[in-house]
Amino acid sequence: MTDSTTSTPFHSLDRYIALPRVEGLALSPDGERVVLTVATLSADGTRYERALWQVPARGEGAPRRLTRSAKGEAGVAFTRDGDALFVSGRPDAEAEKEHDASQLWLLPAGGGEARAITRLGGGVSGVAATALEADTIVIAADLLPSSTGVEDDAAARAERSEKKVAAILHETYPVRYWDHDLGPAEPHLLALDLEGLADALPDRSPAADARDETGATGATDGDAPTPYPAHLPAPRDLTPRPGRSADTAGQALTPDGRTLIAALRVPSRGLPRFEIVAIDVATGERRTLLGEEGVHYEYPTISRDGTALAYLRAPFSTPEGPGDQELWIAGVDGSNPRRLAEGWDHWPAEFRFAPDGASLVVAADHDGRGPVFRVPTDGGAVEQLTHDHFSYTGLQVDAATGDIVALRSSWQAPAHPVRIDAGTGEVSALASPAAPTPEVGTMTEVDTLAADGSRVRGWLLTPEGASAEHPAPLLLWIHGGPLNSWNAWSWRWAPQLAVARGYAVLLPDPALSTGYGLDFIARGWNSWGEKPFTDLMAITDAVERRPEIDETRTAAMGGSFGGYMANWVAGHTDRFRAIVSHASLWAMDQFGGTTDNSSYWTSIFTPEGLDANSPHHAVADIVTPMLVIHGDRDYRVPIGESLRLWSELNAHHSADDGSTVHKFLYFPDENHWILKPQHAVVWYETVFAFLDQHVLGADWKRPANIG
Repeated sequence: MTDSTTSTPFHSLDRYIALPRVEGLALSPDGERVVLTVATLSADGTRYERALWQVPARGEGAPRRLTRSAKGEAGVAFTRDGDALFVSGRPDAEAEKEHDASQLWLLPAGGGEARAITRLGGGVSGVAATALEADTIVIAADLLPSSTGVEDDAAARAERSEKKVAAILHETYPVRYWDHDLGPAEPHLLALDLEGLADALPDRSPAADARDETGATGATDGDAPTPYPAHLPAPRDLTPRPGRSADTAGQALTPDGRTLIAALRVPSRGLPRFEIVAIDVATGERRTLLGEEGVHYEYPTISRDGTALAYLRAPFSTPEGPGDQELWIAGVDGSNPRRLAEGWDHWPAEFRFAPDGASLVVAADHDGRGPVFRVPTDGGAVEQLTHDHFSYTGLQVDAATGDIVALRSSWQAPAHPVRIDAGTGEVSALASPAAPTPEVGTMTEVDTLAADGSRVRGWLLTPEGASAEHPAPLLLWIHGGPLNSWNAWSWRWAPQLAVARGYAVLLPDPALSTGYGLDFIARGWNSWGEKPFTDLMAITDAVERRPEIDETRTAAMGGSFGGYMANWVAGHTDRFRAIVSHASLWAMDQFGGTTDNSSYWTSIFTPEGLDANSPHHAVADIVTPMLVIHGDRDYRVPIGESLRLWSELNAHHSADDGSTVHKFLYFPDENHWILKPQHAVVWYETVFAFLDQHVLGADWKRPANIG
C-alpha cells in the first residue's frame, strides 16, 4: 500500500522517537519574544532532554537556543522585566553541596548566565504565578508536614535520607496520583520578592548565610538547621499546614502582586471540591471569594487592569448525568458573578483576557478540532476566530496588539508555535527549532448516524495508494478519557506510524466525547458499554463501506478508556481479527476502589451501572486474539486490571498445554503511558508484530530486546 520509495520519520521507529518535540511556550511581557520548551532525544536514546529556545513573536528571524544542561529546563514564565524563569535540576555553582532537587532559575533578559534563585531542600515544582507590575512571584514547592519552615524542612529531609527512610504515613485520602506516591511532603505556595535581586560576589564569611526568623543575618549554633542563604529571596509560605489543599486548580496574582487568587482544594470525606480564595501575599490572610457545595470553582484568571476575575464553574457530575463546565466572570473581589456564553454548548479548556478586558480568548473542543473563540465579557455572542482543522493550546495574549500566540497541532502536524491575528483570525507560523514533519497519507473527516439519530464523526487516515484496487486494512483506534476528543497531536499515540505501514486508521469520537455538546456526553453516561460501543460499531460500518478500506482485515485498539472499550469490544463482537488493550479497565468493581481517585469514579456510576458495564462479565465470549499491555507504575488504572484480565483470559481460553493466542506485554517501570523512548519502540514493535500476524497473516516476529 505504501510506496516503497517513500521514507519519512514515521517509516522508522528509531527516526520517529528522535523527532524534536515542542512541549510549551511563554510570551515575554513586551510581546517580542516567545520561549519554547523543546525536548530532544538523548545521545543514548533512553530519555528526552529539554532546553529553552527563543523565537521572535512577530514571525521574523531564526530560533536561538538559550539553555544547555544535562538536567534540562522546563516550566518557563517571565518576570515583569522580561527575565525568564524556569525550573531545572542543573548544578548550582554557588551551593556548597550538589543536590538533585530542581530549583528555580532566572535568565536575565539582557543576557548572561542563568542563576538559581531558590535553594529548597525538596526543590521547586514550578512557577505558580507572576505579577504584571511587581517583582512578586509565587512558586509551588513541597514541604514535609512536620516542618516549621524551609530550613527545618531541609534538615528533616537530610535526616530521612541519611537513615534511608522511605515510609509514608497517610492521614488523608488520596495517597497516589497518576504515576507517583503522594507524601510525605505536602504542596505549598510560596511567595518570593525579586526586588533588589542582583548579581554579587559570594560572601563566604562564617555568619554570611545565617538568617533569623525575620530575615536578618546572624550567628547560629552548631545544632541548628543550615540557614537559608541570605543572598536569595526568602520564601514566604502562603499556605501553611495545607494538607492537599494546595494541589490547586489554578492560581493568578493581581497585577500589583499583593493578592494571590487561587483555587484551593476543600477536603471532604467524599469528592473534594475547589473554591476560589484570595490570599494577602504580605500577611497570608485568606478569605473565600467563591465557593459552593457540590461545585468546583477553578482556573482563576485576572484581567490586566486587575479589576475582573474569570473562572470555571463546574457542578459535580452524578450518576444521573455529567456536570457542565461554565465560564463565569466576577469582580476581582468575587462581587457580581455572572455567567458568560450561557447558550454556548462548549467546555472551555483555556481562557485569557484580551488586553482591554472586553473579551476573553478561549480554546475549546469543537467538532473534532480545538479552535480559538472570542467571548465578550458584556454577555455578547461568541465568535469563532480560527476555522482550520487544528487544535490550539497554551494561549498567550500580546498586551500591545491583542494577538494570540499559541501551540497548534492536528493529526498531520505536531505542536508548533503560531500567531493568531486578533482581528481577522489569520494564523501565521512562527519560527521553531523543530522542523515540520512530512504528512503521511491522507486525513479525511468521516461521519455517520447512530441508531438514535445522533451524528458520530471522526478522522480517517489512509495510506498512500489505498484504493478500490488496493484496499487498506483498517485499525479502529479508540481514544482514552473518556471525556476527550481525537482532535490534537499526541506523541504517545501516533497513528502515522500505522499509516506508514499500510494501515488505514479510524479515530472516532463516540458518545462521551467532548466538543459535541453536553447531551452528546450524556448519551453514554453511566452506560459506557452501550452508546459508546454502538457508536463505534456504526462509524466502523460506515468506513468499511468505503472502497479504499478492506473490511475483511480489521483490528481495534485503545488505551485507558480506549482500553476499556477494546475489552468491551472483545467480549461483544467477533468482527475484528485482533484487539490491543493498553492500560485498560477490566473489572469495574475492582477498579473503583484501587484507582488513585476512587471518590470520583464511584460518584459517577450507580452500583447497577458499574456492574452492568464491567467488561469482565463477557470473558467467556472473547474469541479474538488480544494483546494486553500495562505498566506497573500506573496508578490511575492499576496493574491489577490487566493482571486479572490476563488471568481470566488464560483460565477461559488457553489450550490444555497452557499455550494461548493472547499476549501480555508488561513494563515494570512505566506508568499509564509508555514514556521512555526505548520502551516506546518496544511497544510499537510488539503492537505491529501482533497486528501483522493476525490482520495481515504474517508470521509472528518476536520484537527485539524483549528477551
